[in-house]
Amino acid sequence: MQMTGAQILVQALIEQGIDTVFGFPGGYVIDIFDALHSRADELRLIVPAHEQGGAHAADGYARISGKTGVMIATSGPGATNLVTGIANAFMDSVPLVCITGNVPLKPVNMMGRDSFQEIDIRGVTLPITKHSFLVTDIAKLAETAREAFVIAHSGRPGPVLIDIPKDVAAGVCEYVSPGRFAPRPQKPPSDDKLRQAAELLKKSERPLLFCGGGVVTANASKELTALAERLDIPVAASLMGLTALPAGHPLALGMIGMHGTPAANVAGERCDLMIAAGTRFSDRVAGDRRRFAPNAKIIHIDIDPSEFDKNVICDLPIQGDAKAALAGLFSLLPPLDHAGWLREIAAFKTRHPMPEGKAARYLRAVRAAAGSDAVIVTDVGQHQMWTAQHYPFEQPRGFITSGGLGAMGFGLGAAVGAKAAAPNRPVVLITGDGSFHMNMAELAAAQTENLPVIVILFNNGVLGMVRQWQSMFHQNRHAATTTNRQTDYVKLAEAFGALGFRAENEEQFEKALDQALLSGKTCVIDCAIGPDDMVFPMIPPGKSGKDIVYE
Repeated sequence: MQMTGAQILVQALIEQGIDTVFGFPGGYVIDIFDALHSRADELRLIVPAHEQGGAHAADGYARISGKTGVMIATSGPGATNLVTGIANAFMDSVPLVCITGNVPLKPVNMMGRDSFQEIDIRGVTLPITKHSFLVTDIAKLAETAREAFVIAHSGRPGPVLIDIPKDVAAGVCEYVSPGRFAPRPQKPPSDDKLRQAAELLKKSERPLLFCGGGVVTANASKELTALAERLDIPVAASLMGLTALPAGHPLALGMIGMHGTPAANVAGERCDLMIAAGTRFSDRVAGDRRRFAPNAKIIHIDIDPSEFDKNVICDLPIQGDAKAALAGLFSLLPPLDHAGWLREIAAFKTRHPMPEGKAARYLRAVRAAAGSDAVIVTDVGQHQMWTAQHYPFEQPRGFITSGGLGAMGFGLGAAVGAKAAAPNRPVVLITGDGSFHMNMAELAAAQTENLPVIVILFNNGVLGMVRQWQSMFHQNRHAATTTNRQTDYVKLAEAFGALGFRAENEEQFEKALDQALLSGKTCVIDCAIGPDDMVFPMIPPGKSGKDIVYE
């Protein structure tokens, strides 16, 4: 069958099981959007307010659905607007396929001539993608699309870019189906190394399980929980690994690292064996890498061997999928008893409870009203850390945040994408006035596309996390962090066709939240927070768990 390149691309997307794409039109993708329009009954197109918001939406969609997110943008500024979203997906191991248009190669080659809206987006994104394709032959377009999905979803997931010149999209070719993608098979973890790990666990008196985002990505929560319960081992998590074990589980210690719980950090300091799964030991986890888990042998399980010894030297690396590795350890070990070790941690919890403020109380109210099924999304800053510390996550993939890149402005687009993936679940964005200002135009996408989200805006009139560092480490010199913006967020929400509420206290907040959840509409709740409210505990940058500051 003869088809245009644009039609081939759309057909290939459908054959890969894609039913939702995010995209913003432009001159060099006009043929692709024309082809999408003709297949609208099979492929939903969601148009963001800005390409960056669209990339974050595709990211949020992927994290909730477990599928590969797809974002389409035109050349030049459309393509460069995707860069932050691509980098975010790369850092957080999210499967994403970004499709960009570019200037034509035929009948006259416009590439390399500084043509209108020309950019070498393949070159720009090479360091932040698993692979980038430039399609110069229409006959290779379908198979390139399939290969992009294979790469994005195989091994450690991540973003892939396909750059398509306009003449390739507009050209005509005989279409041959590439077939449905399947992730490349992963080599199973070494039986010998699993046996070595099992022997270390049998001898350990104070073991600690440390789960990162790789456990969530691998859908290994059941295996993690089963192993922790069989071995009677406490579990700490990175920011990205928080939903792997329900917060209310008796073995859950919460987040470890810079703003982690006292219990998680003291367990890291005192453990004699750490089994770390699906984590890269970033500087927010291991500030002083030489003193991280100083008394422990470290077993590091990861699908990506490049992570071994990159940040923290491990004693036993085990390459493989976290699900398979944790299940393998479970099969090799009998039930163990670490009651004394657990009592030691429990006593420390009693002596050093988590400090609470207004934000923590607001977050508890969100959980009570929205229920355990809610998807919680954050931007980046103090509100992100308060959410990680205090929100009782109970389900895997119920928390979306920008972990590795720390991209302010990520949240609203990601929330829209999450709602597209889970239309029957409440989606709540926890944000700050600094982050929200960056991409608040995505309220238009939420409204236009009928994807209602609840925005909880912690409004302190400052860039809170930077201000906290200025207060603690720069003698209270608050340079450029007092925003003095006069934005009326209630009126702003109404201008977008959403509902707006203002809450000065907990009673007003709970009333507004109930109304918002019942409305079925996108809502913004402007919540007053003090400009000098801080996130504690905190391990100062470059320090270890022994240097924790409680107030």
